[in-house]
Amino acid sequence: MDMLLILLLVQGVLGGIDNFWHHEVTERLPSKPSARNELALHAAREAIYAVIFLGFAWSEWHGLWAWAFAGLLVLEIGITLADFIIEDRTRKLPPFERVLHTILAIIFGALLITFWPIWLAWTGQPTTLVPAEHGWISWVLTLFGVGVGLWAVRNAIAVVSLTRRQTPAWQRYPIEIGRSEAPHTVLVTGATGFIGHHLVRALLHRGDKVIVFTRTPETADDLFGPHVEIVTTFDDIPASQPLDAVIALAGAPILGLPWTKARRKVLLDSRVETTKALNDFLLTRYQRPDVLLAASAIGFYGLHDDRVLTEADGPQDIFQSELCRAREAAADDAKTLGIRVCNLRFGVVLGADGGALPRLAMPHRFALGATLGNGRQYVSWIHIEDAVAAMLSLIEDKQAEGPFNLTTPEPVTNRDFNKMIGAVMRRPVWLRIPASPARLVMGQMAQILFDGQRVVPNRLARRGFTFKHLSLRSALEDLLLPAPAEEPGIVTAYFNGECPVCSREIAHYQREVVRRGGKLGFCDIDANPVVPAHLGVKRDELKRRLHAVNGDGEILVGVEAFIAIWRRMPRYRWLAALVSTPGIKTIARVTYDYLLVPLLWTLNKYVFNRQPQAGR
Repeated sequence: MDMLLILLLVQGVLGGIDNFWHHEVTERLPSKPSARNELALHAAREAIYAVIFLGFAWSEWHGLWAWAFAGLLVLEIGITLADFIIEDRTRKLPPFERVLHTILAIIFGALLITFWPIWLAWTGQPTTLVPAEHGWISWVLTLFGVGVGLWAVRNAIAVVSLTRRQTPAWQRYPIEIGRSEAPHTVLVTGATGFIGHHLVRALLHRGDKVIVFTRTPETADDLFGPHVEIVTTFDDIPASQPLDAVIALAGAPILGLPWTKARRKVLLDSRVETTKALNDFLLTRYQRPDVLLAASAIGFYGLHDDRVLTEADGPQDIFQSELCRAREAAADDAKTLGIRVCNLRFGVVLGADGGALPRLAMPHRFALGATLGNGRQYVSWIHIEDAVAAMLSLIEDKQAEGPFNLTTPEPVTNRDFNKMIGAVMRRPVWLRIPASPARLVMGQMAQILFDGQRVVPNRLARRGFTFKHLSLRSALEDLLLPAPAEEPGIVTAYFNGECPVCSREIAHYQREVVRRGGKLGFCDIDANPVVPAHLGVKRDELKRRLHAVNGDGEILVGVEAFIAIWRRMPRYRWLAALVSTPGIKTIARVTYDYLLVPLLWTLNKYVFNRQPQAGR
């Protein structure tokens, strides 16, 4: 039994590393619609492991309970095999994750071999759960069980959230397409990333044509839909297609796996080799773009404590400097083609929907905000709106070339940065994360967190660029605080008139609007065949779930649509507030998406709309 418990402990530790490092930090699976099926398998497997850990911690499963326990193990094997297949189909696993999966599979096999004689002994006993305790191991297994159980809930919630995203992001958050008398054609690599998708929306808003080069076309299609041209190879771009600007943002995340020799090669290749491939493509073109904007970072300057750094300062002999220098050198090769090159040295880009800020703000929500190290290292930051505006200005400025620091003129220390997050969120900042243990674990990668750079944007300032968010408080209040409450605008609800339950519910809302008022409109999609074309949503999906469109053109689906309707009905505003509560909202989503929608769809298809047979 002791060997079995030790194997369980090792399995728990390695499984936790795999979940945290690969699924959360590196791949960020809960935010990817393409990972929905993989996350569903993860949630099921984690729920099984929660039962296994807690079961072994405090009890022996005798008789029929032993067979039930064996059933869980067999189910875990089936889920793992299905997970391997889905992972290979949907994403490229890094070598470390493949090795870790192999080790986990070997340990699980050893666990089954060790458990076999114990299980045989249990099956011969009367059916009962016999209390058992294994000292400190029981408490560690309990901790593992609770942790993996919470992880199962977290992934299940992510699956529900991703399931709701059957309506693409470009429809849920409509893109404003502008008109320009002289539109540019812009090629963007890395467009599906945090900075990239904000930039593409800004280009479309001002009337430009955008070509997105990506390795994940399904993600680009979800973000931008028909508003951009999506290519997966440079050969897909016709030679006759003129290009006015190219923006290269692609690159593997620098924070993640330790900077081993293999990881450094991945980081370099994702920046240098892709930039060289881009230059090779531009070399073949008769008509070449005016400008190439290439992403770099303020890590170019290395480590200088509190010294003020400008574009005139050079790199150091450390990896993060070498990484940025190599990328910029590759981009500068485009100068030989007569292309103006601007190297964008980004600081910490702050945004509400990506980048570093959401992860930095999360612990503050639970009053666990912390200063990193001594807190004296500088954080050179910029609001995402200012970063995008700066890039657009460099496209237009025909004289702009060379390096540009994309930071605000007012960098702050890490201590002040975290204190300001706490002040804006009204939370205390009382913790400190010591640097020494982090440096021991992370190696040189810890420099990014514990050794900052005090960088100012001299060259942008000389060109007259105006920052919208000069102070950190202004930026954080814009990104972290909810928008001021406004008078609710008109919402139009689109419902399935063929469903008697849906029609009866909507009829009730219509009567309430007549009696008590409310900014609501209703549209029966069966009586209006042009509706699907108008909304850009498939008819079957419109008929399955309630849809609503608010005054901003945002499409709301399911529970969100009901909340929007209730908010505009005086008698039901309390219900909207109740269902908007995070925990209750999750339960409502699960109930609606996985119970009510399938039930009503089945009843509508096989019961409500059955036509009588001829002659009867």
